[in-house]
Amino acid sequence: MGSVSLKTFLNPRYWYAWPVLALMVLLAWTPRRILRFLGSGLGTVISWIPSSNRRYAERNLELCFPEKSPAERRRLMKQHFRLSGFATLSLGVAWFAPPWRLKRFIAVRDRHYLEDAVGRGNVIMLAPHFIGLDMGGARLASERSRKYVSMYRKARDPLLEYLFQRRARFGSVIIERNAGLKPIIRCLREGRPFYYLPDQDMGDRASVFVPFFGIPAATVTALSRIALATNAVVVPFITRILPNACGYEVRFYPPLENFPTDDPVADATRMNQAIEQWVREMPEQYMWSYRRFKTRPNNEPSLYSK
Repeated sequence: MGSVSLKTFLNPRYWYAWPVLALMVLLAWTPRRILRFLGSGLGTVISWIPSSNRRYAERNLELCFPEKSPAERRRLMKQHFRLSGFATLSLGVAWFAPPWRLKRFIAVRDRHYLEDAVGRGNVIMLAPHFIGLDMGGARLASERSRKYVSMYRKARDPLLEYLFQRRARFGSVIIERNAGLKPIIRCLREGRPFYYLPDQDMGDRASVFVPFFGIPAATVTALSRIALATNAVVVPFITRILPNACGYEVRFYPPLENFPTDDPVADATRMNQAIEQWVREMPEQYMWSYRRFKTRPNNEPSLYSK
């Protein structure tokens, strides 16, 4: 599937897309407080419904926070889904709102870490899977002062693919994940900062098993490989949902020092340790509903078996 345009949805086969697109545009202009109220309600309902996402979230929280009581983990899960509902409705803002509205919706903190790194050369922005990550990416891209590059997974459904491609509406480049690392490295060498989400279980291919919350987790080594190939500075980038319907905040952190090394296992371990630290700061906002520990070393039994 190539680029998807609105003309695609003129085909009667895809007319189902028009109500969804109209809703997304409406959400792009909905006041923050109303979005927060509606999103919290949506997330609450989702947390009540038995589903694989809820089961994965419950299991991940049990694995990562064994020191918490079951009641504490249930409260954390419910808070997670309420915020996830808000993040889902906020996608209308990320994909359809103009730059001035994104600027009002999403604050930027400690930008000097990025600017200093750009002044030194190539930059990789390390963006873990917190639920507001699309908002952070849209906020930076909307400024148009610098063109970014990121990766995504191509969707089979034309509507989803069209929405995903909206991430490039301000001139950023999005590269399908199966294209490999060469296009990313080329864009980095052209001076485009790379917005990279590395904390996914991609299977045991090109991965190493290193601890995440004390559990061996299949972790890709691409961050250190790309940084080595491009001599890039790695700048952590975290998107946070603010309390009291105040929108979002994207925050840059100091670049990782002495990274990468010639040891990909040590680099992957260090990356997971950093991500774990940020998750502990706001555990309700990490993306718990996917199977971070899906792949097991030495064909061990699944941690998500019923």
